[in-house]
Amino acid sequence: MLGHGTGAGERLLAVTFNDLAAGGAGGRDEGELERAGALAANPRLHHVVVAGEESTLPYVDLDVPLTDEPGPSLVAAARHRARLAAGSADHFTGYGAKQVLDAHPARLADLLMDRKRRHLVRPVAALAKADGSVMVPARVYAAARRLARTPYRTGLEALAQRLLHRKLDDDGPGGAADASLAALTWGRPGPAARWLTGEALAEVSVRLQASTWRSEVGPGQRPGDFRARAALARYAADVRVLEQAAEIRSQRLHAPFLDNQVVRACRALPEALRVRPGARAAILRSVLEGAGVRELPAGWGAQGAPASAAAAAARTGLRVAAGSLIALFDTPLLAEAGLVEARVVRKALRAAAEGEPLPLDGLADLVALEVWLRRLLARRGTCWTGTPARQRAVPAGIAPQRGALGAAGAAGAR
Repeated sequence: MLGHGTGAGERLLAVTFNDLAAGGAGGRDEGELERAGALAANPRLHHVVVAGEESTLPYVDLDVPLTDEPGPSLVAAARHRARLAAGSADHFTGYGAKQVLDAHPARLADLLMDRKRRHLVRPVAALAKADGSVMVPARVYAAARRLARTPYRTGLEALAQRLLHRKLDDDGPGGAADASLAALTWGRPGPAARWLTGEALAEVSVRLQASTWRSEVGPGQRPGDFRARAALARYAADVRVLEQAAEIRSQRLHAPFLDNQVVRACRALPEALRVRPGARAAILRSVLEGAGVRELPAGWGAQGAPASAAAAAARTGLRVAAGSLIALFDTPLLAEAGLVEARVVRKALRAAAEGEPLPLDGLADLVALEVWLRRLLARRGTCWTGTPARQRAVPAGIAPQRGALGAAGAAGAR
């Protein structure tokens, strides 16, 4: 900031990533562009626009370093690295805002358990308006009521049976109402489950059934809180993978919304407030006003189209990198472990590149895990050195074999 620190007199650097390779298919509206222009016109900011070329599309550049664990962000690490390279020594991001502020759909069941039915009116009405169906309120209320009456063990057993009999979610292009209905459970098959072998799904099912005898939900924990915690943990783990894969030397990447104190403060928000449409923008406005920031542009905090933009970029990247991805799954390590069939995954990659509506998150999971395993084997015989508490080594790598289904848990159920 002006007049503070070693950079006294310098303007704050604001970085915007402009995806040129994906074109206008991302659903970016004029209002969003106007808000970005209003922020960039602030004299206290120095605005830098990073042009995203074809080389920054997801799946195009999979030459990533070996991270501590795999994660779907590996397929887009080059994209993030290009954006972060334009930043300064400290780069602040908004990662985690949705996960810590927005209400998970399963929280509707928590409201029913607390006998707060009237607070369901506004979110259910918003879903009905977005879906355009008068049947949405009845369907959502019935699903929330069913979840509120379902014990954790019963929900886990039902998920195990779904995996065992391959009764997976419909992967069609559903709307917000369909996504909310699918989330009103204690657990659901992961996006990559449809491509796992029957043996892998059966192994996950057996492990889930075995865990029901030793896993109990703690006192006072409810399905909405449980699902929100799990979603935040998965997202935070993937951000940690992203930090390692897109690391810029001498740059510190910050995610304030994932700070422990911020997460605790957001968890203290009442559920009745979380489920209101537009609650995230209202909460952030109140926080900024408390900090003395009141000059926000009109429409700030409005929901844009980040999901559709990311999906459009992913499909474009799949189309550009289709050849290299299919070659990656000619003899995949995942198939040697008995987790997938190479032919099935290659067929899915071709279909997704041609525009067929498939769960892109599941493909990202499979590609990232395959790339990570290959990188791990490439580092066989090498080691990392550092402080004694952080020394790690991979002297022998992994031995691919059928039946090694431990990695299927993350892809098979979540």
